[in-house]
Amino acid sequence: MALRKQVFAPGEYYHLYNRGTEKRIIFLEEKDYRHFMFLMYICNTTKSIELRKIGEFFDRGETIVDIGVFCLMPNHFHILVREKIENGISTYMRKLMTGYSMYFNKKYKRTGKLYEGVFKSIHVNKDTYLKYLYSYIHLNPAKLIDKNWKENKNRNTNNLLKYVFSYPHSSLQEYQTGKLQIINPSVFPVYFEKLDDHKNELFEWLDFDNT
Repeated sequence: MALRKQVFAPGEYYHLYNRGTEKRIIFLEEKDYRHFMFLMYICNTTKSIELRKIGEFFDRGETIVDIGVFCLMPNHFHILVREKIENGISTYMRKLMTGYSMYFNKKYKRTGKLYEGVFKSIHVNKDTYLKYLYSYIHLNPAKLIDKNWKENKNRNTNNLLKYVFSYPHSSLQEYQTGKLQIINPSVFPVYFEKLDDHKNELFEWLDFDNT
C-alpha cells in the first residue's frame, strides 16, 4: 500500500487532487457528478455514516475540513481545502473516495481500484499560490472545449469564460448563487468580494498573452 508523505496541519491550506486509474473516466454521466458532490457534502462530518441509510436531508453536524474551491472533471478532480481538525483531511478523503468507489463499482458492475493510487496533495503556504489556485481550479473546464487554450492564440476568451461559469460541476456555481453547501469561503482569504471580481480574474487568466 502506498504511504502518504504529506503531513497535514490544522489551519493550513492544501490542494488535493486525484484521477482515475490509467486516466480512466470516473464520471460517466450527470448522476455520477451529482453523487460525488453529494458525498463531498455528507462526508464532511465527525459522524460515522452509513451511506445506504442517509437521505437527502442528512444533518452532518460539525465539519472536519473547510472547502474553498473544487472542480470535477471527467477523469479527475481538484479540491482546495483547509485542515480544520487533526486528521480531518485524511478522514474526509477516505470517506469521500471510498464512498464514491463503492458507488461507481456497484453501478457499473466492476471490481478493482478506481483511482490512481492515494490522493495527491500540495501544501499551499504562499498567499500568491493560494489565490492562483482559485483561478487554476475553476478554469479546468475550459480544456473541455479547447484543450490547448493556453497555446491557442485564436482562442475565444468570452466563450471560454461563459463555459467555465456555466459548468455545473465546480464551486463557481455556489459562488454565483450564494447558496453555500459544499464550500465555506469565510475561512479563506477574501480575494474576490463580488461575483464580478471572480469574472474579471478569470477573464484576465483566459486572456493572458492572447496576442
